[in-house]
Amino acid sequence: MKDIKKLFRTGHKSDEKPDSDARAVSARPEIDAFLQKVAAMPPVQPGNAAGRLVFALDATGSREATWDQAMQLQADMFNSAQALGGLQVQLCYFRGVADFYASEWYLESTPLLNTMTGIRCHAGMTKIEQLLDHVKAETRQSRVHAVVYIGDCMEESLDLLCQRAGELGLLNVPLFMFQEGTDPTARRCFVEMARLSGGAYSPFDNSSAGQLRDLLKAVAVYASGGLKALQDFSKKAHPAVKLLGHQLSR
Repeated sequence: MKDIKKLFRTGHKSDEKPDSDARAVSARPEIDAFLQKVAAMPPVQPGNAAGRLVFALDATGSREATWDQAMQLQADMFNSAQALGGLQVQLCYFRGVADFYASEWYLESTPLLNTMTGIRCHAGMTKIEQLLDHVKAETRQSRVHAVVYIGDCMEESLDLLCQRAGELGLLNVPLFMFQEGTDPTARRCFVEMARLSGGAYSPFDNSSAGQLRDLLKAVAVYASGGLKALQDFSKKAHPAVKLLGHQLSR
């Protein structure tokens, strides 16, 4: 564990300019070596069993619009995955001072929608590290094939979150980080978390509901059928899905 912690102590100089093109936070050789190790892992191959996907949402602050949008789109995730063996989805969210929730695993869209309907956002700090620890515990019990995270900010230690993301990468659990808004700190962190886990990053806004719908469907297809299924899906989906596939096939 000490070696892993040392790997992620990237440090940032005060005169460093912020990234504007979604590149990694650091280009240090240690990070590159780690990414090569993650990239060498085999793609998801769920076979005949239903893929397992954690659907995680930041429910802090005034994010009601995104929550309502997510409720409308999650049914499409299930429908897109059914022909490929199906999909099990666990809903996770954090909000308020100390509220972290993880649902049971759902095989159908309706009970998940019922769970989401009565939930409202509460102001509080992000708890992404707690979410990643939960995913790690879940996949040690039974393989988690993908994690979807939708959020707009990050208020925790970048190094700790990248460490946790890297640990999930070693377990072959990719993080699909979808960022609402343009917060630069969150962007830098989410991009690096996606890369270290072997996943992908994409921004979105309220005007791009169609794009987010196809991206979420694409992740469901990936969790159920692997990279080949995603590449086939991308041929008829939003152009952003192809970019998602390119990130995964690096």
